[in-house]
Amino acid sequence: MKFRLLLLLIFLSSFAMSQVKFEAKTSKTQLGVNERLRIDFTMNEDGDNFIPPSFENFKVVGGPSQSINNSWINGVRSFSKSYTYFLSPTKRGTFTIGQSSIEIDGNTYKTSPIQITVTAAVEIPKDPNDPNYIASESIHLVAEVSTTKPYLNEPVSVIYKLYVAENTGVRNWSELDSPSYNDFWSQNIEVNRQNVKEGKYKGENYRYVVLKKTVLYPQKTGKLSIEPLTLDVSVEVPSKRRDVFGRLMMITTNRNVTAGKRTIDVKPLPSDGRPDDFSGAVGSFEFNMTSNKNTLKATEAFDLKLEVSGKGNLKLFKLPKPNLPSALEVYEPEHSEKVSTNLSGMRGSISDTYTVVPNAQGRYPIPTVSFSYFDLNTETYKTLKSNELVVAVTDDAELSSNENSATKEVQKTNVTTLSKQFSSFKSNGNLEPITKTNFYSTPLFWWLFFGPLLLIPLVIIITRNRGKRALDIEGNKIRQTNRLARKYLSSSKKAIGNKEAFYVALERALHNYLKSRLKIETSDFSKEKIDQLLTKKEVQKEASSQFLDVLKSCELARYTPLGVADMERDYQKAVETINTLDKQLK
Repeated sequence: MKFRLLLLLIFLSSFAMSQVKFEAKTSKTQLGVNERLRIDFTMNEDGDNFIPPSFENFKVVGGPSQSINNSWINGVRSFSKSYTYFLSPTKRGTFTIGQSSIEIDGNTYKTSPIQITVTAAVEIPKDPNDPNYIASESIHLVAEVSTTKPYLNEPVSVIYKLYVAENTGVRNWSELDSPSYNDFWSQNIEVNRQNVKEGKYKGENYRYVVLKKTVLYPQKTGKLSIEPLTLDVSVEVPSKRRDVFGRLMMITTNRNVTAGKRTIDVKPLPSDGRPDDFSGAVGSFEFNMTSNKNTLKATEAFDLKLEVSGKGNLKLFKLPKPNLPSALEVYEPEHSEKVSTNLSGMRGSISDTYTVVPNAQGRYPIPTVSFSYFDLNTETYKTLKSNELVVAVTDDAELSSNENSATKEVQKTNVTTLSKQFSSFKSNGNLEPITKTNFYSTPLFWWLFFGPLLLIPLVIIITRNRGKRALDIEGNKIRQTNRLARKYLSSSKKAIGNKEAFYVALERALHNYLKSRLKIETSDFSKEKIDQLLTKKEVQKEASSQFLDVLKSCELARYTPLGVADMERDYQKAVETINTLDKQLK
C-alpha cells in the first residue's frame, strides 16, 4: 500500500513539472503617455506559430526579440522561451492588451488579457550616458501662451514650437496626445508651412519650427489648465564614435517630448457698471440696425437686420432683439456669420435678419435697440444704440382707383368697322392635290418591323447585367448603404433647426457611409476602431480627426445648447469630411 502511494506521488510530481505554462508579463500596469512599456510572452515548452496581440492603442517601438534558456541542473531539465516587445502608448486612457497564442505539442495555449492605464505625461529620471537623455537635452517642445491672466472670453493664443539643438537632427514626429482644451472654446489655426527658423532657448542657440497654433476663449473663471501636447520624435544625436573622416557618427533614437501643462488664471468681468442688457460680448464692436424698405403696402414684407461687426468673441454671444409694434408680424430671424479666426482672435460680423409683415396701413416707428459689450482696451463696458427707423405702410386704394380709370378709358375706345376688318387676308389659295402612297413600302414600316428584333440583343445584355448585379450581394449592400447615407444626410439638412432630429440623422449618415467604405457593421463602431481603420487605409490624420470631431459633435449635442448656425456648420463639416475621405480612401 505504501509503495502504491509513493508511485502516485512520483507520478503527480512529474505531471506537475511537465505542465505547460504560457503567460504574459508587463514591466508595469500604469505609465505616462511619454513612457514605454515592456511586455514578455514566456513559455516553459518550445512551441510554434506564435501570434501576438494587436497592441491596439500602442505603437511597437522595439521587438519582437526572442530568447531561449535551456539547462540541466541535477538531472532536471529547465526550459524557457520568451518573445519581448517594447511599446509606446498613443494616447491616454485604460486599455487592454489582448490574448496571444502559441501551439505546443498540437495544443493551442493563450495568455490572459492585461489591463494597462495610461496617464498624462510624467517626469522621467535622466541618465547622462543614455542616448535618450542626450536627446532630451537637445530637443524641447514649448507652448507659448499670449497671456496667463485673461478676462473671461478674452482670446488666448497658444503656439507650439519644437526647439532642436544645432548638433541634433529630427527625422519625423507624430502626435501621441493632443490637448482637449476643457473649459475653453478653441479654434486651431492652420500652419501651411513649417519653416525652420533660428531662435534662443534658455539663452542658447537653437533652431525651431512652429508645429501648431490654437486660439482659446476661456469659458470659466479661475485657474484653468491647458493640457500638454505630447509628440513621438525620431531624433539623431551625436555618439562618441567617429567615421573614417573624423566626423562624429549619429545615433537615431525615439524621444517622447511634451510641452508641459500650462495654467492660466481667468479674471471675471467686473460687476461695476455692467449694463442690464449685457449678454457676454467681449472685444471691440460696431452695431447697426437697417431695413431694406422704408415704404411698402399692407401685407408686403420687409427685412429688418441687426448686425454686430468688429473683433471679439463673435460666436459666443447672442444679438439683442428688436421691440416692434404689435401691428407688425415678426418671424424667427435668419442668423448669419462671416467670421474669420487668427492668432489675435475672431474678426468679422454676425447678423440676425427678421422678416416683418405689417397687417394694416400707417407709419410705424421701430425703436432704437441697444447693444452692450466689454471693451478690453479700456476695460470698461460700452453701450451702442442703433438709429430709430420709421416704416410707412400704404393702402391699396390708390392702386385700385388707377385700375378703374384705365378700364373706363378702354371702354371709350372706338371699335373698327367690320366691312374692312378682314381686307388684308388672301382670298385665293395655291392648293395642290394629295398623292396616295403605299405604307408598306415606306422606311417607317421597315423600322417598325425590324426594330423589335434589333432590341433583342440589348434586352439580353441588360438581363445578364441585372442577374450579375443581383448575385453581387456585397456590392448591393454597399450601394444600399450609400443610398441610406445620402438619405440621412438629406434628412439631416431638412431637420436643421430641430436639434434632436438633426444630429440623429447626421450620425446615421456618417455611420452608413463608413459601413459602405470600410465594410464594417454598426456593432463595430467606436472612435478607436474607426481611427485604426482609417489609419490602415492611409487616410491623413487631419481628415480622420475631422470625421471623429463630427461624430463627437453628434454625441455632445444632447448636452449642449446649440443654434441653427451650429447645425449648419456641423452639416457643412460633414459634407466636406465625406468628400475628403472619398478622395483618400482606397
